[in-house]
Amino acid sequence: MKGIKTIFGALAVASLFAFSFNASAQENGNRDENGKVVSGPYETNKFWDNWFLGIGAGINEFMAKDAEIKWIGGIAVDANLGKWITPDLGLRLGWKGWNNSFSENDLNAGGNAAWQQNFIHADVLWNMSNTFGGYKETRFWDIEPYLQMGVLIDVPAGKGADFEYGAGLGFLNDFRLGKHVDLFLDLSTIVARRGAYDVKAGQGGLARFAFLPSATLGLIFNFGKTGFDRHSSVVPVVVPVPFTVDEYNALKARVDELEKENAALKDEIEALKNQKPDTVYVGNTGAVESPAYAFFDMGSATLSDREKIHMDFFVENVANNLPEDKSIVVTGSADKATGSAKRNQQLAEQRANAVKKYLVKKGVAEDKIETVVLGGIEGAVEARRVTVETK
Repeated sequence: MKGIKTIFGALAVASLFAFSFNASAQENGNRDENGKVVSGPYETNKFWDNWFLGIGAGINEFMAKDAEIKWIGGIAVDANLGKWITPDLGLRLGWKGWNNSFSENDLNAGGNAAWQQNFIHADVLWNMSNTFGGYKETRFWDIEPYLQMGVLIDVPAGKGADFEYGAGLGFLNDFRLGKHVDLFLDLSTIVARRGAYDVKAGQGGLARFAFLPSATLGLIFNFGKTGFDRHSSVVPVVVPVPFTVDEYNALKARVDELEKENAALKDEIEALKNQKPDTVYVGNTGAVESPAYAFFDMGSATLSDREKIHMDFFVENVANNLPEDKSIVVTGSADKATGSAKRNQQLAEQRANAVKKYLVKKGVAEDKIETVVLGGIEGAVEARRVTVETK
């Protein structure tokens, strides 16, 4: 009896020391950027989540005040089925079985006798490691004290069964081996009324009760979904979309069109960067060897100041020296890749007329100017310009 008391004491002290250790040293993956332990709230688990089955075996002892009982030794076995409701709280139903022997001087009935004891119980488990250290599914060592109540069925050798209510407490040490398998060491003590054992003792106080400590070692099998998901504090923002299907489709088509125009504009900008200065060659007779161009912004028919300078150069060096048998052709166009055909036709005509109007303003005879409208054509650069040439 002295030996098992020493074992129980050492294990209890070691478990208490281990709790302080695993609540800190094992939390290196369970802290925020400030080193603070991360805790709940956690999402409610489903009915089939976080179930476990434990099976173990070990040793037990019978203890009673004022009864000098010679302990011979006995086997203790247990089986439990439970579920973790939260990372801190669990429930389980279980069965414990003991087998003890007593010397003849300890029994009113006389003679050596053996007792078989069965304890059917319900337990409430508390995971101290998760409570103080924060939930961590991969923690190696969890410490889980528990309270239990149930019915103790005593079967002395040669006698009928006696039923007593029993209550107790335990200390479950849970060692993680993997996602679905744990190793456990369970230290527990059951308290029951002593009369059922026919053990000689005085009356009153603790003398009326018997204590049945046990230590079992075994495996826990976890099934269903294991672990808990921390509840997210981020609330998704729901943005209402006040569009009908037709409005949405029209908006999408417009976005696609703008994306095409944007791509074409990038091409045009790149081409303008690489463009050489316009060159107009004028012979002695005033003949034009190369046409002049007036460029327009996307979707615009307004002649910019830069292009007006080009037209001024053309008027001064070409139109003012134009032979009688020559005329000027102004050709307008637009980008086929953007806008409708009707819109491109209108835009090309407006651009041609804008150039013609400017040339007339600068002194070129209107009857000497012919306009040609091409409408939408291929090519981002070629399509957004007006060509001015002689014929």
